[in-house]
Amino acid sequence: MTRNLAEWLTYQERVNVRSIELGLDRVREVWRRTGAPAPARRVITVGGTNGKGSTVALLEAMLTAAGLRVGAFTSPHLVDYNERIRIDGANAADAALIASFERIEAARGAPSGDAIPLTYFEFGTLAALDLFARAGLDVAVLEVGLGGRLDAVNIVDADVAIITTVDMDHMDWLGLDRDSIGREKAGIARAGRPVIVGELDPPAGLLDALTACGARVERAGLDFHVERHADGWCWQHRDGTAMELPDSALAAPVQFANAAAAIAALHALWVDDPSFASKDVFAAVSAGLHEVRVAARLQSLGGDPELVVDVGHNPQAARALAEWLDIQPAARVHAVYGALADKDVAGVIGALGARIDHWHLAGLDHATPRGLAAPALAEILRQTLPQAAFDAHADVATALAAARATAQPGERILAFGSFFVAGAIVAEHST
Repeated sequence: MTRNLAEWLTYQERVNVRSIELGLDRVREVWRRTGAPAPARRVITVGGTNGKGSTVALLEAMLTAAGLRVGAFTSPHLVDYNERIRIDGANAADAALIASFERIEAARGAPSGDAIPLTYFEFGTLAALDLFARAGLDVAVLEVGLGGRLDAVNIVDADVAIITTVDMDHMDWLGLDRDSIGREKAGIARAGRPVIVGELDPPAGLLDALTACGARVERAGLDFHVERHADGWCWQHRDGTAMELPDSALAAPVQFANAAAAIAALHALWVDDPSFASKDVFAAVSAGLHEVRVAARLQSLGGDPELVVDVGHNPQAARALAEWLDIQPAARVHAVYGALADKDVAGVIGALGARIDHWHLAGLDHATPRGLAAPALAEILRQTLPQAAFDAHADVATALAAARATAQPGERILAFGSFFVAGAIVAEHST
């Protein structure tokens, strides 16, 4: 049967009765049947609670500027599925994805009744590995989907791993405290290979697990650090390497930590294999910082009032948004906010607090089975910020239209809370 891409994606949602099924046995066996091809000469895996997508984009931009062929795998997508797999900066074409899915389908044993039941994410992971292996890449950068130890991406032994941050998210799967979540995320590290820890205060559970597995741990604030200046910043490593760098094209203050972790990963890669070092490492890193783009990470869509879109969806991400709002003040801030039912909505609302002058709550229950309806969001807002001004709307489009109708010139509309919010607005803006 010949399927187009949309039909393949719908089919993949039905292959496994569970939308999430952590574990490596099934996906590793299908990968083995395809020949277990190495996705590139070197692999960098990026895990963590927040900052993964930005860090992948920074690595991709820096490595490309160094003259290397680069593949990047990220998830979820904002508008088109093809965004998840990029080769040399270009999204995978429908035809390439379909051909890869056909190879994966054959390898899992379909249409036999005992075919290995892959999840939607596992199909995508295997397609990325397949397409990267066929592209003759120098470096593949792989974003971990959920956790680390049991995530499908972890079938690949990374040459360098990055753990950006550890915070409270996906607790039903990963544990109820930062130590437990950190131990799960530590699973992407490998004995004898470098792992970059990007936050200054990582949980003990993460550090203990990394030590136990024998990884070469490099920590922000200890093995490398950042000094910010009025006209840029300096990245320094304990081995004496130092780079005076321009600010990143990515706006939020937290992006300094993401960029520092990305540079530390490249430093580790180039130390272990000097053949990967650009003739001018500084120029490659500087160019990458200047050229990097990643959608819906404090992305300004312009206008007056200005519309800013962000995928922040948990309390740690909301704290980063709050920090940005504090240094980028507007006359008033109107939020367009929608959330999934498994997120800490009260924690997100509390982190932003009085920085939001008016909330336009968007129901996501029609966009996804996991989405919260607007009345449920409104109840949580009332309990968390009893004095908050808000309106509740059936969907993102209605909430955005209401925000645009009430916001005045010089004010700001901040749309955030879920990839479903950001994706709907980015898609609308691009039409």
